Amino acid sequence: MAPSAAERTVIENGAVATVDADDTEYASGHVVVAGNRIESVGPGPAPADLENVVERIDATGHLVTPGLVNTHHHFYQWLTRGLATDHHLFDWLVALYPTWARIDEPMVHAAAQGSLAMMARGGVTTAMDHHYVFPRGAGDLSGALVRAARETGVRFTLARGSMDLGTSDGGLPPDFAVESLDGALAATEDTVRAHHDPSPDAMVQVAVAPCSPFSVSTDLLRHGAELARRLGVRLHTHGSETVEEDAFCRERFGMGPTDYLASTGWLGEDVWMAHCVHMSDADIAAFARTGTGVAHCPSSNARLAAGIARVPDLLAAGVPVGLGVDGTASNESGELHTELRNALLINRLGAHREGALTARRALRLGTHGGARVLGRAADTGSLEPGKLADLVVWRMDTLAHASIADPVAALVLGAAAPVTASFVDGRRIVADGRLLTVDEDAVARTTRDQARRLARVAAGD
Repeated sequence: MAPSAAERTVIENGAVATVDADDTEYASGHVVVAGNRIESVGPGPAPADLENVVERIDATGHLVTPGLVNTHHHFYQWLTRGLATDHHLFDWLVALYPTWARIDEPMVHAAAQGSLAMMARGGVTTAMDHHYVFPRGAGDLSGALVRAARETGVRFTLARGSMDLGTSDGGLPPDFAVESLDGALAATEDTVRAHHDPSPDAMVQVAVAPCSPFSVSTDLLRHGAELARRLGVRLHTHGSETVEEDAFCRERFGMGPTDYLASTGWLGEDVWMAHCVHMSDADIAAFARTGTGVAHCPSSNARLAAGIARVPDLLAAGVPVGLGVDGTASNESGELHTELRNALLINRLGAHREGALTARRALRLGTHGGARVLGRAADTGSLEPGKLADLVVWRMDTLAHASIADPVAALVLGAAAPVTASFVDGRRIVADGRLLTVDEDAVARTTRDQARRLARVAAGD
C-alpha cells in the first residue's frame, strides 16, 4: 500500500527514544505510522496536513520506543513454573525433563499463549521460541506455536529445536525425550518449508536449533548447520551456559564449547547462541570475528546460578548481543522488562562495575540488539522512517515513574511501566495495559488447567 493511500496512526507530544545509530531522542516528538511502516519520526507535533489519519494518540507523559525483542525463550515451560527452584542447570534439567517429555499439542498451545501474552502486554513486539521437546504422538507442536503467535499478533521466530543424545548415549535428557538423527533433521526441514517467510515483512520465520552440546550428537549439529544454510535460515543453540557444560565438552570432546561448536560449523553471522556466560578472551574474539550473536538472559543465569556473562566485553569486541527471557521454569515472570533492568544491574556486579552498561545501552540490547541477533535489524529494532511499525508507548507519569526526569532511565531502572499502546506491523495489539488480540483471563484459565493436566500426566494419574 502506498504511503499516500495508507491509513495513518499519529503518536505525538511524548518523549521519543529512536535507538537509531545516533541514539537520537526527542524530549517531545512524534511518530507517524502509515500502513505497517513508520513514515516519519521527529521533534514536535506531527505534520498538520496528514490524510487518512484513523487514530491519534496524545503521548503526553509517555515514552515511545521501538518494541522489545526477545531472542531466547522456551514457551512450553510456562506450565512448569516454580519447580526445582534451588538447582543448578544440570540438576534442574534432570528434575524437569521427565515432566516436559509428557507435553502434547494442547499443552504447548496453551503455554505459548501464556508466554506470548505476558511478553506482549509488557512491550515485546518480536518474540522467539526455542522448542526442542517433541514426544512421540504429541501432535503438531510447531503448528501450535505458530498458531499462538498469530493469535497474539506478535512477530515470531520459531527455532525448531531437537535432541538426539539421550542418557544411554551419554547425554542429559532421558531416552524417551529424544528424536532420531534422521527424524529430527526431516522434521526440522518440514517446519522450515511449512512456516518460514523470508520476506522483510515476515510475521513468522524459522531457525534450525539443535538444543545444546550435552543433548545432541555431533552429527546433528553438523548436519543441522548444513541444513540451515541449504534452506537459507538462521541457526540457534545454547552455548557456554555453565561450568558443568564446559566440563562436559572438555571431557567428551577435548575442547571447550566454543571450539567444539566451531568445529561443527556453528559460528557465523547466521548463528546466535543463548547465554554464553563462560567465555574466554579467545572465545569472544571468535564470536566477534565470525559475527556470531548472543542472547543474554540475566534473570535465568541468576536463577540457575550459572554466572555473569561478559556482556561489556562482548559489546566492546563488536559481538551482536540481544536479551532473552529464557524459559519460564527458570524465569517465572516471563517478561522482558526484567531483563533490561537485570542486564544493567547484574553486569555492574562484574569486573567493569558502574561502567558495565548504561540505561540506554540496556534499552539498545532489548530492541536494536535483539533485532540484529535475529537477523531483522534492517526492518525493525529502531524508530526510523521505512522500518516496520513495531513500537511501544510507555506511560511514565504514574506514581512509579513521575519523579524520574529521564524517561529512559525510568523505563530501564524503574518498575515495569504500563503500556498504553503497543503496535506490531502497524496493528495495535495492546491498549491501556490489556491485550486486544486474546482474552487474558481465558488464557490464564487455560494455562492453569493445562499445567494441572501436565502434572497429573507426569505423575502417571
